[in-house]
Amino acid sequence: MIGKLKGLIDEYADNYVIVDVGGVGYEVYCSNQTLQALPSVGEAATVLIETHVREDQIKLFGFATALERDWFRLLTTVQGVGQKVALAILSTLKISELTSAIALQDKVMVARTPGVGPKVAQRIVSELKDKTPSLSATDSAVANLQAEIELAGAPKAMAEAVSALTNLGYAPMQANAAVATVVKRDGDALGTAALIRLALKELSQ
Repeated sequence: MIGKLKGLIDEYADNYVIVDVGGVGYEVYCSNQTLQALPSVGEAATVLIETHVREDQIKLFGFATALERDWFRLLTTVQGVGQKVALAILSTLKISELTSAIALQDKVMVARTPGVGPKVAQRIVSELKDKTPSLSATDSAVANLQAEIELAGAPKAMAEAVSALTNLGYAPMQANAAVATVVKRDGDALGTAALIRLALKELSQ
């Protein structure tokens, strides 16, 4: 399976890009977010790939970030959400908006996506609650802090901040990751109020 392409941008279309890798042009379907993030025609680019193989075709889906790719994979686990719908969702909503919609069980926001009706939107927010990708899963220091919070071995302010965020409707995993990210960046001397404020800022990005 193809997991990544590194080459030159050869051509743009409405919903895909052609990446030239050693003289071979790969047609890669992308969300609007990824298409806008990629460089101009003729410039070098690296695109993360999700390969889907069927009897009659091989289709490549491309992403500018690992987080967007993880969301694509997650969305396609929901009944009624295929690759086309998943890309449409990622084209309509920012990752932060999608995360918040699921945390708050806001099916109306998800249903803003063309082709996504109320029933599918409800399944998405229901089935993906507590399954959203970690905000900083690739950072080992953040991951360790997150584990410390989850094991109740963190300072009182961190635990209180996580509790407040979950009371606001965020999934426990989201709250843990946001607080851990703030502590890793700004230190563990912050009070509860400051932690909540800065964590909310992380969650809104």
